[in-house]
Amino acid sequence: MLKGVRPVMQVLLAVAFMEAGLGVLSPLISLDLAQKNVSTSLIGLVTSGYFTGFLLGTLSCHWVIDRVGHIRAFAVFAAVAGNATLGHIIFDQTYAWIALRALLGYAFAGQFVVIESWLNDKATDDNRGRIFSYYMAVSWAASGVSPLALNFHDQIGSVVLFCIIAMLFGTALIPMALTRVGNPEIGDREHFGIRKLLSISPTGVVVCFGSGLLNSAYYGLLPAYAERVGLSTGELAILFSASTIAGLIIQFPIGFLSDHFGRRPLMLVSLISAAALAALVASLDTPAFLTLLVVLFLLDGAIAPLYALGVGQTNDYTAKQDFVAASAGLLFAWGLGSAIGPTVAGFVMGWLGPFGLFWFMVGGLSLIATFVTLRILVRRALSAREQSNYVAVPMTAGTYGAPELDPRAEPQHHPQKIPDM
Repeated sequence: MLKGVRPVMQVLLAVAFMEAGLGVLSPLISLDLAQKNVSTSLIGLVTSGYFTGFLLGTLSCHWVIDRVGHIRAFAVFAAVAGNATLGHIIFDQTYAWIALRALLGYAFAGQFVVIESWLNDKATDDNRGRIFSYYMAVSWAASGVSPLALNFHDQIGSVVLFCIIAMLFGTALIPMALTRVGNPEIGDREHFGIRKLLSISPTGVVVCFGSGLLNSAYYGLLPAYAERVGLSTGELAILFSASTIAGLIIQFPIGFLSDHFGRRPLMLVSLISAAALAALVASLDTPAFLTLLVVLFLLDGAIAPLYALGVGQTNDYTAKQDFVAASAGLLFAWGLGSAIGPTVAGFVMGWLGPFGLFWFMVGGLSLIATFVTLRILVRRALSAREQSNYVAVPMTAGTYGAPELDPRAEPQHHPQKIPDM
């Protein structure tokens, strides 16, 4: 195992520091705003700001990387992320935080494009699957454990936490800057347009869009919900970590079942189960913490596999050489949903109160489940032999999706970048 991970150890260390910082930063910002009695509609806009910046970054940050090279581009993006994090201490206006979150999203899109193209450059036909699994495991572990740092919020305050997060983002630069690996060429990052993807697999596009819509709203506004119903900061930290762990655990049985019984039946089971669980939370006037912990653990376990199921459904109807472009297009659909979801959910919470977050999820899940049911009726499912294999993908706040590293895709190796003389 050590031999297999050694070529990418420095990159994985950077990922661990970045995801650890992000895992604390996202709930910390929403928690701070909720404690300042900022309206949920504005909290939703702040959350959407991150995903809007992230979406723009995935489309344009390669220009910076091609111009100055991977290491220097990574340093630029890391500096922007650290400065934007500290900006939350300096600027107290909520609208300034929207801009800061957008800067963070753009910076992290750039950093993850650098990381994933670097990992792809080190991957061979023999180790691509292992490198992909290492990357996913580090992302999941760091983003799952780090929210527990919110337990210290009441003791050291948000200012110190913001400083620690900025230090984590700066520390991620150290292993990348010390590497002796040359700059890989990023190549053209093509992606299918939404119209083309809809012609290939309407179900895959809608489910990936819906996954972004619901997950971003859930994680972005859960701190506001927790603050409004009287949960402590420590309890919120446990809810965040438990939700991420649930998303990891459920991937294995969902993957096995979807490879044997098809994507859409598993989508339908996940959607209906999640809608029922969200309705249960919405109906609890004064939820006991343990009850809420169990229900939200199951709820996140139900919605976490939706993105991977959507990608798998689309990949089943896509030629292997087109998989990377299709996956990049689906990631755009996910990002579009992520940019919209928190804003809409925030307004719903402002209208219905804190439980509006879960009524929003009930409505979204029900609409997607209805669409999947209609598609089951009008299009024959592929057999188990005709399907590709399920691959778990953690849709954390930072991961770009790693379409080039996905073991189902055609290997795409880019030539070594030759610096300008």
